[in-house]
Amino acid sequence: MRVIQKIRLVIAQDPQQQTAQIFSRLISGLVDEVDFPLNELYKLQATEFELAMQILQEWRLDRYYMGKTKTFDVTLQALPPIKLKP
Repeated sequence: MRVIQKIRLVIAQDPQQQTAQIFSRLISGLVDEVDFPLNELYKLQATEFELAMQILQEWRLDRYYMGKTKTFDVTLQALPPIKLKP
């Protein structure tokens, strides 16, 4: 199970719990590309903190591949169209 699914389960179980609130703000900050206060992570238990670190790693990796895909798309658009033989 991907870490984003694990975090979604934590949030869904009790959205008002402090851990769920921190995870919600973290994910929201990543999506909106806004600042997230790192001291919030220190309020998490060790296993929850590890989940937060994993989501940051996954998010970074996903954004890397998204950037590669965008570059590939732009490259294809810049190439002349391929003429197919009848």
